Amino acid sequence: MRLSLYYSPCPNDTFIFHALAAGLATVPGVDFDVTLADVERLNEAASAGLPDVCKVSVAAAALVLDEYRILRAGGALGRGVGPILVSRDVERLEDLHGRRVAIPGRRTTANLIFGLLCQERGITPRLVELVYDQIMPAVTAGDCAAGVVIHEGRFTFAEHGLTRLLDLGAWWEQERNLPIPLGCIVMRRSLGSDLAQAVNAGIRASLEHARAHPEASREYIRSHAQEMDPIVIARHIETFVTEASLDLGPEGQTAALALLAEARRAEGLGELPDDVILRECLRRPGA
Repeated sequence: MRLSLYYSPCPNDTFIFHALAAGLATVPGVDFDVTLADVERLNEAASAGLPDVCKVSVAAAALVLDEYRILRAGGALGRGVGPILVSRDVERLEDLHGRRVAIPGRRTTANLIFGLLCQERGITPRLVELVYDQIMPAVTAGDCAAGVVIHEGRFTFAEHGLTRLLDLGAWWEQERNLPIPLGCIVMRRSLGSDLAQAVNAGIRASLEHARAHPEASREYIRSHAQEMDPIVIARHIETFVTEASLDLGPEGQTAALALLAEARRAEGLGELPDDVILRECLRRPGA
């Protein structure tokens, strides 16, 4: 069986999936056709029902739950890992009312969190969708008053002459007393639970291989990274690949369900359907 597997070129994804893509970790009876794309392109692909297995923003996953189920492994979730709002000269969130703010896509978790905060504060910015690595240059150039930054931009915004206006992830964590679920892996429901469990195990094995043999994936990661500085790449992986990337765990599942519910409310959708997250595997992380 051949399955289409979509994920981003960001270091956390290429670190996790390298062994599967290279055949160093396998799913019995399955070969993968791999496609790499920007996070919002991945969200759009899942919305169109194109991939069998796909990395998406958790906010975007909320919109495709009738066709896809969330796997327990391969995602990005944690504390201190959320999006940040950066600016060149704006000092208060309220000063963004009516002004252009760059976002990495309307379906992203980053935009959902920013929107929830703006709604709470009664602020209506003019949103400008850009590929995530174009956001900081747009703010630096003055094309946008501020930008919602994700990925390695969390570590490099000062190099662009920008300052952190607000840590959006920290706001979510304080409001909910939960870690922030950024991205997750979804798999087509029609492929069945048994195959989903096998793919989930394969993703875990791929991540475990990457941790045990970091040199094996180094060139693959560097060849796809937007930020080529090895120090930034290492910080990116350390920040966004957590124990929750092996398995959501109880707290991670609670956090994911909370954000999924917020995303569906924001889109005027109904309650979460049953069985949105793959049932817990018998094998626990670290076992």
